[in-house]
Amino acid sequence: MDFGLLLIVRNPDEWRRPDHEVYRAHIERVVKGEQLGFTHAWTSEHHFSPGGWSPSQFPILTAIAQRTEKIRLGTYVFLVPLHNPIRAAEDAATVDIISNGRLDLGVGPGSHPMEFATFGIPFRERRPRMYEGLEIIEKCFYEPGFSYKGRFWNFENVQMTTRPVQKRVPIWIAAIGPKALAEAGARGYNLASGGPGDVQKIYENALRKAGHDPKNFQRANLHIGHLAETDEKAWDEAEPHLRYYIEWQVGMVKAQRALNVDRYHQIDLNVPALGELRKTGRGPYTQAYVGSPETVIRQLEAELKEHPYTQIIWSQGLPGQDPRVADRSIELFAKEVIPHFKNR
Repeated sequence: MDFGLLLIVRNPDEWRRPDHEVYRAHIERVVKGEQLGFTHAWTSEHHFSPGGWSPSQFPILTAIAQRTEKIRLGTYVFLVPLHNPIRAAEDAATVDIISNGRLDLGVGPGSHPMEFATFGIPFRERRPRMYEGLEIIEKCFYEPGFSYKGRFWNFENVQMTTRPVQKRVPIWIAAIGPKALAEAGARGYNLASGGPGDVQKIYENALRKAGHDPKNFQRANLHIGHLAETDEKAWDEAEPHLRYYIEWQVGMVKAQRALNVDRYHQIDLNVPALGELRKTGRGPYTQAYVGSPETVIRQLEAELKEHPYTQIIWSQGLPGQDPRVADRSIELFAKEVIPHFKNR
């Protein structure tokens, strides 16, 4: 079992601090995380988001690369439809060079219609745009010269002079629904998220049909939560910040439903008040992983019985949370949770 840290770099007005301090705290937490036994550091991306959710992942990964030696550096996830794929490939290759071959490229189609509207890109085109862009990115990685004519992009006589250190950069696809899972497997990519084991059989079957052994592929899932010595203390420290996160996510779902496109149809749009949220155990996407180490271990044990993951990705500080509180959560996770699952 691998263990990743996700940087959700946000600076909400309610708890606002200087932006450079927020970024620095997240980066320093990853530096410490490498020493504590985390195997991966993942960044995240959104655009025009309240609280300034980090839009630019590669500069953050480069900063981390300069201060670490072994921890792998990844995007969870890079929103391919919103980027020129050749520029994305150049930036990604540069991170791989600076880190001496530690890049994992996780990609997704995007989820917030507002972002697509601002960029002038049709939201319903996001998944075909992702796969076409990814095809071009991989050509940039492995072919010194090529031309490309597609549905969305046309390039003539591309001559790549900056390419990754790794012979093959690990590619991860964010997929939830049956069609998306089948596509990810058919194309031979690792899986970011994916759902329960019975749903992931779609992914496994597609891998086998394409001639791949599912045992050779990685699967990771994000866990939004917070650890403290007791359940009550953990919720006291996490609840307002978790509620802020859920409110953002509900706004995204409302925007999807306004377009009759909803990836999160199970999400309740009514957000419980402070004091009530902890009674529900709700997180932004599924349950919240908030509590003592013993409580979170029980939650993860129950989840892993149904979800065949190879990596647990742990949220590295909730939006607006005091960095000292977030640091203690990571230290507790490393001390109590990682040893429990490490040899799986």
